[in-house]
Formats: sequence, C-alpha cells, structure tokens
Amino acid sequence: MRKSLTISTMLGLLMVSSSVLTMVLTPSIKIADQRVATNLEVMIPTSFGDWSIDKSIIPLQVDAETQAKLDKIYNQTIARTYVNSHGERIMLSVAYGGDQSDNLAVHKPEVCYYVQGFEIFKIFADELITQYGKLPVKRLLAVKGNRNEPITYWVTVGNKAVLPGLDQKLQQLRYGLTGSVPDGMLVRVSSISTDNERAYQLQANFIQDLLIVIDGKDRVRLIGTFDA
Repeated sequence: MRKSLTISTMLGLLMVSSSVLTMVLTPSIKIADQRVATNLEVMIPTSFGDWSIDKSIIPLQVDAETQAKLDKIYNQTIARTYVNSHGERIMLSVAYGGDQSDNLAVHKPEVCYYVQGFEIFKIFADELITQYGKLPVKRLLAVKGNRNEPITYWVTVGNKAVLPGLDQKLQQLRYGLTGSVPDGMLVRVSSISTDNERAYQLQANFIQDLLIVIDGKDRVRLIGTFDA
C-alpha cells in the first residue's frame, strides 16, 4: 500500500514539474512585435541595377489548399518577375512570417513545387558569396513537362540565415530557450533554363544586385547577419 502511494506521489510530482517546465520553456515574446513592421512591397525595389519588373510573367501560383496553408504561416508574400536588358528573367518570391516557432515553420519550395506536379531533382546545399558574407542557400531543380526551373532559396530565422532542416530547428530552439518566438523569411529565386549552371550564376548576380541597393536594416531582415 505504502509503495503504491509512493509511486503515485512521484508520478504526480513528475507531472507537475513537467507541466511547469513546459510553461517556462514555452516561448511567449514575439520578436516581430519588437521590430519595425515589415513591408515587403517597400523593402524590395521594383527596379534596381539592370533589372525591372516584367508584369507579363507571373511566378508559380499555388492551388487553393496550399495557399490556405501558406496564409497560416506567412503574414506577407510577394511574387515578381524581373527582366534585364538582355531579356533574361528572374522570378523572385519572398515570404515573411512573424511566428517561426516549431509549430509554424517555412513551407519549403521542395514541397511547394512537388504538390504542384513538379518533379524535384538535384537538391543540394551551397554557399553564395556576397560582399556581406557567405549566405547559406539550398539549390534544386524543378521539372514539369518542358519547364526546367533551377531554384535557389534561403531561410532566415530571426537575424540569421540558416539551411532548412537541422540548422533551422537549432536556431528556433536557441530563440525558444530565451523565451522568444523568432520571425523569419523564405526567399526564392528561380529562372526557366535548360542550362542549370548558367541559371544559378544569373541568380547569384541578381541576388548581389538586389542586396547592394537594399537599406542596411532591411538587408539584415532579408539575409540575416553573418558570423565574423
């Protein structure tokens, strides 16, 4: 009888301590509430360098079900196509979410394109060398019929760009342990091309041109800060 009572008491204490620990470790302070409000339409210029918006081409549009999921994750999104003086086109998609906790995390292009009927190939991690530091990016190839679309994208969690997956989870955890809920972005750059390497180089040039003209604070929001 006494042994049973002792076990019951210990279980009760464990349940209470687990509940208290969960409350303590549950992030409650949203970083987004402490920042100046993000406005992607203002942050991303409509023209810069040799690039200007081409309104005749709209980047990949998602179905209603996927859009409903995205609306839960992101507060703002923009999707634009830019063209340069050589007739080369780059599609840019930026999505901002004020809550990048483990419950609401970025919707990766691998998934987004797959549910739209694309086959996904050649997924690999890479680094984009910028004048502000090395930006960790993910590259992949999405194919549907005659459409061959090399894609470069990156994710920011709070003030740091990370690779999706383990690095992203660890960054979320770092914020969570301080009681904070980070905001974040997903930036996707793509182009229609059968020459993947040339497409990735064009995308890199586009990203460099974009970063140069963006205000310093907005640049941090877009690509995070880099370790010295």
